[in-house]
Order: sequence, then structure tokens, then C-alpha cells
Amino acid sequence: VQLQASGGGLVQAGGSLRLSCAASGRTFSTYVMGWFRQAPGKEREFVAAIRWSVGVTYYTDSVKGRFTISRDNAKNTVYLQMANLRPEDTAVYYCAAGRSSQFSSAYYSPNWYDYWGQGAQVTVSS
Repeated sequence: VQLQASGGGLVQAGGSLRLSCAASGRTFSTYVMGWFRQAPGKEREFVAAIRWSVGVTYYTDSVKGRFTISRDNAKNTVYLQMANLRPEDTAVYYCAAGRSSQFSSAYYSPNWYDYWGQGAQVTVSS
């Protein structure tokens, strides 16, 4: 299984970026795909997740209304569209894949996920 993240960069506050995560190596229809981020000196934190089969989405409060997670079945790719970016969004962003669960609270923990992509640096200048 491979998760390939791309799309990071440097943007001014208020700007937008879109991260992509190309997934390969298995069928992900029974999986949940997540985005996490880790800022220097901080723990890895949940950003958003999407259940691949039904498209149900989950967000941490700080990004609700600004970030949108989506997936493209034909391209086996998950996206994180980020708008109205803030300096506190600066971090390395990671995509991850884990099994779907009836307990969606599991999706908020990095420990739930089995596969991880390499990070994509997002830097937001003030």
C-alpha cells in the first residue's frame, strides 16, 4: 500500500491550497481516509477524514468551514481543499488510511490508521 501526498507549499494568510493523496496497492472502499498535521514541537493532530464508500466527512473544529475533504473514486485520490488559511495552519500534513468503523470517534486518533503517506509541508505566512 502506498499513499503519495502532494500539493503543499507557501501561501499568505487568507490564501488557499489543495493537498492530494494518491492511494494505491489495495481497494480502499472499506477504508476511511484521514488527514493529520504536525507542527514543530507539537503532537500529530487530526484535521479531517472521509469514509471512502459513502463519503461521510469529519473535521476538527478549527478547520470547519475552511477545509473540505473529498475523494475521486476514478483516480483513487483524496483531496484536502484548504481555504482562508491561517499562520496556525502551518504544519506538515499527512494522509492516512484506516479501516472503517461503526465508532467514528476512532477516526480522530492517529493510532487508528494502518497506512501513512509522507508529509507535505504547508507554510502560511502572516
